[in-house]
Amino acid sequence: MSTDASATAPARDLPRSAPSTRGVDARGVAAFLDAVEAADGVELHSLAVLRGGHVVAEGWWAPYAPERLHLLYSVSKSVTATALGLAVAEGLVDLDATVLSYFPELDADVTDPRSRATRVRDVAAMASGHLGETIDAARADPTGDVVRGFLRLPPEGEPGEVFAYNQPCTYALAAIVQRVTGSTLTAYLRPRVLDPLGVGRTAWLTDELGREIGFSGLHATTGALAALGQLHLRRGRWGQAQLLPQAWVDEVGRAHVDTAGAHPDPDWRLGYGYQFWPSRHGYRADGAYGQFALVLPEQDAVVALTGQSTRTQALLEAVWEHLLPALSGPALPGDAAAHDAALAARLRALRLPGAEDGGPGPAAGELPPALVLRPAPGSAPAALREVRVEHGADGASLVLHEGADRLVAALGAGWTTTGALATSWARTPGGLRVDVVFVETPHRLRLELEEAAGTFRGTWCTEPLHSPPLAALRAPG
Repeated sequence: MSTDASATAPARDLPRSAPSTRGVDARGVAAFLDAVEAADGVELHSLAVLRGGHVVAEGWWAPYAPERLHLLYSVSKSVTATALGLAVAEGLVDLDATVLSYFPELDADVTDPRSRATRVRDVAAMASGHLGETIDAARADPTGDVVRGFLRLPPEGEPGEVFAYNQPCTYALAAIVQRVTGSTLTAYLRPRVLDPLGVGRTAWLTDELGREIGFSGLHATTGALAALGQLHLRRGRWGQAQLLPQAWVDEVGRAHVDTAGAHPDPDWRLGYGYQFWPSRHGYRADGAYGQFALVLPEQDAVVALTGQSTRTQALLEAVWEHLLPALSGPALPGDAAAHDAALAARLRALRLPGAEDGGPGPAAGELPPALVLRPAPGSAPAALREVRVEHGADGASLVLHEGADRLVAALGAGWTTTGALATSWARTPGGLRVDVVFVETPHRLRLELEEAAGTFRGTWCTEPLHSPPLAALRAPG
């Protein structure tokens, strides 16, 4: 685990302005909200739209909140690339050096000529020569060192020529930066980038070797995601300071390897940069389930999104169809201020549908008395062995038992947040439906509690990657 509490503001240096004052049509932002809220497989948790360096629209769908860290999944890769660019600029890393050269203790263990020849720039572009994902095989190395496991897997193709989205590529970059700097990625980035951007607390998953894993696991606020996009929009400049070299920023968002045959969706077929994806409009930091920082130079704009979307191409299509014209369209109407006010009111009232939205809520019936329930066959998560409803002096609570872990969340009216958990509930003909949102991640678990049978059934709306225990579905620390 790696946590960083150097500051608390989500991104304090980003000014706020009404959309029309920055040439943005609030009606287009509202149309985007209409589109995503109506789309199957698209669920947003937060939105921030920037134009000319000003935040012109921002909102969080309750129970998500501005100060709350959110797991950004593979946006972590883009932050790792930021650290890599700094290390290159400081002369600590050579893109044309081999990955192996930074781990001389592995020299005798790595015998395949392609593995030995794989350069830093090859893994930065997901072009190690492997034809598929190798993370499980790399992690299976008996030493526990993912770099060793990765380099001992002979690539099927020539490094630099074949694209495959492959987590150990980014892990290797992160390990190189941590080795040459003698610190974690977070500690290296904090004075150079994170503090100047006004990024507050962050947290990053680490492995057994104490390395921040680089390819995933970063938790940060929506404000931090927006600031990352704005830094790239300004080609590494923030205020009067050049935090990242312009030449590096220009490289990360352009294609270094062909991806046309690697993905069916158009915004993933335009090549791969250095841990960023080129888009049909600009380029982006991109994490699973729709964690995005969209950099839109032609519109002088940034769009930051978090959520649990399974149809991420549909989410991008909504951006292109509705937000893009709002950011670059014709003159604004005379009543633009009224549209600004209507949008602001809507953004303040955003809320995720809860369990009560699908049936009778708390007002239609009280919670049942104390329950102790066992999992029905085939219920998820498999390790969740008991669910309880308990009543105490402070009210009712839901208790989840998974192995030695015991998670407790209050049950109240609407969304009720307890630590990193939020719940909503409704009565059903057979018992109770409870939605549990792990609010520092994209994920929601729906529990159907059957009183007569004494069982429960759990279903993930989106399943957490890598199957962590429930207690780990939060920011480390």
